[in-house]
Amino acid sequence: MDLPCPQWQEHVAQKWAALDSDQRESFSSISEIDDVFKFAQSLITQDDLDFLQSLSTERCLQKSEDKASKSRERGNSSFKIKDYTLATLHYSQGICLAPRSSQQLSLCYANRSAALCHLQLYQESLDDIDLALTSGYPSHLLHKLQDRRALCLRHLSTDQEAKADHPSENRNAPDGDRRQAAGERFSLGICPQATVGFSLDKGRHLLVKERIAPGKVVLTDKPYSLVLIPGMDAAKGGDLFGTEHRFCHRCLSKTLHLIPCESCSYSRYCSEACQKEAWLEYHKWECCLGADLILMGVLAQLALRVTLKAGIKNIQMARLQSERKGPGDSNCGVASNYCHANVAALSHCSDSYLSVFHLTHHLSHHSARLRFLAAVTVATVYLKLGAARTGPLPPRSGETQEEAVDSEGCPEQWLMGSAVLRHMLQLRCNAQAITVLLFMNLCKSESGPATSSVQSSCEMRIATALFPTLSILNHSCSSNTSLSFTTGSSASPGPDLSKDPTGHANRGVTATVRAAKAIAPGQEILHCYGPHSSRMKTQERRRLLFEQYNFHCQCEACTLQQDQEEKDGAAENTNQHETKLQCAKCKEPGFICSHSKCSHYVSSSEMDHKLQEIKVNLERAVQLMERDKPGSLRLLTQTQVLCGLILSDAHPLQGELEDATARAFATMGDWGNAAVHLQRSVTAISSQFGEESIELGRQLFKLTQLHFNGSAALSVIPKVRRLLQRHCGPECDELQELRAMERCLSP
Repeated sequence: MDLPCPQWQEHVAQKWAALDSDQRESFSSISEIDDVFKFAQSLITQDDLDFLQSLSTERCLQKSEDKASKSRERGNSSFKIKDYTLATLHYSQGICLAPRSSQQLSLCYANRSAALCHLQLYQESLDDIDLALTSGYPSHLLHKLQDRRALCLRHLSTDQEAKADHPSENRNAPDGDRRQAAGERFSLGICPQATVGFSLDKGRHLLVKERIAPGKVVLTDKPYSLVLIPGMDAAKGGDLFGTEHRFCHRCLSKTLHLIPCESCSYSRYCSEACQKEAWLEYHKWECCLGADLILMGVLAQLALRVTLKAGIKNIQMARLQSERKGPGDSNCGVASNYCHANVAALSHCSDSYLSVFHLTHHLSHHSARLRFLAAVTVATVYLKLGAARTGPLPPRSGETQEEAVDSEGCPEQWLMGSAVLRHMLQLRCNAQAITVLLFMNLCKSESGPATSSVQSSCEMRIATALFPTLSILNHSCSSNTSLSFTTGSSASPGPDLSKDPTGHANRGVTATVRAAKAIAPGQEILHCYGPHSSRMKTQERRRLLFEQYNFHCQCEACTLQQDQEEKDGAAENTNQHETKLQCAKCKEPGFICSHSKCSHYVSSSEMDHKLQEIKVNLERAVQLMERDKPGSLRLLTQTQVLCGLILSDAHPLQGELEDATARAFATMGDWGNAAVHLQRSVTAISSQFGEESIELGRQLFKLTQLHFNGSAALSVIPKVRRLLQRHCGPECDELQELRAMERCLSP
């Protein structure tokens, strides 16, 4: 939810409608962010604060011993049916809900340690045992924890002996993989083969000085700040637990062993280090706002975090520098076909506030209604935060009352509010979605390693962040780069890569941009902002890009497709996949047959109806599979008949259908049929995305999993390795699994 909740948007829309024409005209003509903020601030009344309070009351985030007890009971129910993952999530929710001094806290920790032990997470179980003891666990139950501790220690000792007998996966990696991993260890920023350029039409952009080979890292960046998006995978998991229950709210590590905020029931972290860093940087002020920030949307919350991290002194310094430089030194007002995150500051350090402050905010390009929504939202949050600051927060464990009070008092506190508004407007064009690849295991091989499973994967957005250096890159609908993210401890899984070049632990989120193809000297390094030429027609891409980023895309893909449409005399709304339809009678390309002996005709409305029927059936079949309900294969088989009449083998829908059918056969253990249908999906994926695409690499990876069960994976692995390494790097999870497969299959 980037923008505020619908109820708040409607409330602000009513405020806009209540303004007289002179006020609306006056607001629309304001050209300075400070003045926009002050205008909105003058309109905020107690009614606005009361309305927000009424919304947030429904999502109370206060601790509650009674709610903690109910969560523990639900965890016990899941534990009894041996669903230990769900039990752990319920116990974790109880831990977050339990007040610091309540007995429920110790009971939830103890119960979670039992579930983690069953999940073979022995160190995490030991940690929870210690937390249960320090939280006042009942003395008459101590023998349970003592027995569990002994069991975990025995298993850990056995695991350590096994690791001593077998080299690590990183040491067993092919020499080429190790050399590439070592070669990626340059400091955050831009690779030596590239440089930052500037032009009036493109603003700041990245150019190649020396040839960059495919797979080479061209840019790495850490976010200045980020916000986890709540509730994104609750439906996929089939339960009530979303991203906020599964990922660290600071470094995005995925873990079942989350540590709660000591003051609210929402925020949780993978470690005490992340908990402390988040508190000091922003959460000690966010915490008291309760559900307000969630209701106000991701962009408002991220803008506030950026401002809180910077602090009033850095904001004043950035404003002063901007005033000294003058408008001629900044490209924030450039009218560009590639209007994006143009960085005026010379430094592109991910931790530099100057590089954030000078990002383009496009105040004049945003509609008056959007500017008003952002301004009223920020002004309301500013007043709520100010009210919270008047009363000191309760000190946390080990923190004095004086340390709990902010020391940055300033008579010009409105500068903070203006800065939040500035960043919220910037984020409309500069925010970067952080995605992770989620896997759903459909089956297990009885003879293969534990890592060999047929999986369904989907890329899911779990957070929104601001990456100052990444923001330099201009857009292309068919870019020459690939973007991947590492989160938490997974940012550097190898023993030699666990620290950055300065020797510090490399923990947190990292964005890595790699060359998806060879990039010659003088060419620009380009990144796709979302709409891609292989997924969306030209007209729709350009519309979305203009609405979000305020530029008319003239990239190579758009220009070539537009020229082809004009050459063919195609209508503006021509579907790019129509050429992959076929005559239902003679199988000639196109749904209006041009073959002289056939001339079969199907109206466009009838064809749209058939395509929609295929999509509905496909979605329904996938839902049946994910919910372990019967009927998916029968529905897919019926849909296959319809597809065979109108879709060529290269049509994207044909690829999706073949992939789903392969999954259905895999759940039944029918590896042969699963492999046949997955191979057909590879044909469509290759046609849609290209022979060198990451999409093809991931589809071939699934084919490798199936072939493993049929003992024919070695012929596919080399191409899969090459594609995954090019787009995702030598340490991605899929490559680790490929190495495990090769060890099992090698004589």
